[in-house]
Amino acid sequence: MSRVGKKPIVVPAGVTLTLNGTELTVKGPKGQLVRNFHEDIKINIAENEVTVERPSDNKLHRSLHGTTRALVANMVKGVSEGFDRTLELVGVGYRAVKNGKSVTLSLGYSHPIEVTPEEGIEIEVPNQTTLVVKGINKERVGQIAAEIRSLRKPEPYKGKGIRYSDEVVRRKEGKKGK
Repeated sequence: MSRVGKKPIVVPAGVTLTLNGTELTVKGPKGQLVRNFHEDIKINIAENEVTVERPSDNKLHRSLHGTTRALVANMVKGVSEGFDRTLELVGVGYRAVKNGKSVTLSLGYSHPIEVTPEEGIEIEVPNQTTLVVKGINKERVGQIAAEIRSLRKPEPYKGKGIRYSDEVVRRKEGKKGK
């Protein structure tokens, strides 16, 4: 049995879940998320607890069991607390400036790069070398952060680039003289 799938999800106050066939709607103080799930997996909504059950032990149902539970838990956490991902700009002259909703990045290229987040995603710039991507959908927050990081990935010799705040960049020694 799936250890993740068996765990019940505690629903905080202010969050409501509505199941319509295979479509689950989660509403909370930060917003609303809607997602379709596989028709074989059963989602049970009680007073302040959600459980996920699978009909059999075949490979498909086992793989969907823990995944469905994790997705529902992320939806509940997203509408109640939200998710954020912090990025750091490392390098001489690398900086970020917020212009309304969009962010302008100077990353050592000949031109500045403009990043405009999609609806439901917010990018904050606490200082010139830090970006914080926030939103209620964990999947989209991670994807937007990964797209921003891909504009200038950290390189191993000087460590310059955009990195996650918890990322460790392995440094290489470089060329050696005689």
